[in-house]
Amino acid sequence: MPFVNIKKQYIALGMLFFVVLFFFNNKPALQCQLSTEVATYLPTIYGITPTYARLAQKADLTRLSQTLMLVKNFHWIVIEDSTTKTKLVENLLKESTLKYTHLNVKTKTSEHSSASGVEQRNLALDWLRGHLKKSEDTKGVVYFMDDDNTYSLRVFEEMRKIDKVGVWPVGIVGGMRVEMPVVKDGKVIKFNAVWKPFRPFPIDMAGFAINATLFLEQPKAMFSRKVQSGFQESEILKYFAATKDDLEPLAENCTKVFVWHTRTQKPSITNPKNLKHTPMPDHHIEV
Repeated sequence: MPFVNIKKQYIALGMLFFVVLFFFNNKPALQCQLSTEVATYLPTIYGITPTYARLAQKADLTRLSQTLMLVKNFHWIVIEDSTTKTKLVENLLKESTLKYTHLNVKTKTSEHSSASGVEQRNLALDWLRGHLKKSEDTKGVVYFMDDDNTYSLRVFEEMRKIDKVGVWPVGIVGGMRVEMPVVKDGKVIKFNAVWKPFRPFPIDMAGFAINATLFLEQPKAMFSRKVQSGFQESEILKYFAATKDDLEPLAENCTKVFVWHTRTQKPSITNPKNLKHTPMPDHHIEV
């Protein structure tokens, strides 16, 4: 056999040896990487946010959207209280990096209830059920979010622990510094609330989240125009929690505040007719 051919065989065997050695040396690292990928699976959080046209709408949605951009595996369902989808909301969602669904439905006037967001949240739940039925992964969490609340990233970390219904305190709501479930031995025993404390679940909409899969098991779970404002939380929770014993206290046994029921002050805009000098027209600028 020519010397050149022998040399090529030795080189090939040497390369094969180094490849095998490299594989075995890095096998634990590869296993660790795969284990890490499995361990970092996060269930989707479906944030349901009704919104309506007003001067501060874009400012509120911008502030909220930029918080949500920091939340992993988040799907934002934004529902406009309108007969048509507006360009303002459409553009804001498109320019964000968020995974989103944009819906719209006009609020129906009712003599029974002045509660806001009923039709919008129900439309979102209809969409959610349709989405989950077609999805291979039905795991997730449903959270009802006002567009002008303030949310710490910690609240989203907490809700991923939910088995069925998780609850936590809400700051600056119901005439209190903090409205909260009271916990003893890991169980909710009562609620610290002064506004309509006789409600079945005296809790704010921002103070709970629900396992998404449960909405497939409870197809009739919806909000209702037959109940007044303040009772909508109890109306939806009754489908998933028979009593307070079924609630899962989070946020360190409901001792930490990670969400605040803030409200944007209505802007005061001067009428141009009352000014000495007529300002430049600005109707072409989206605010």
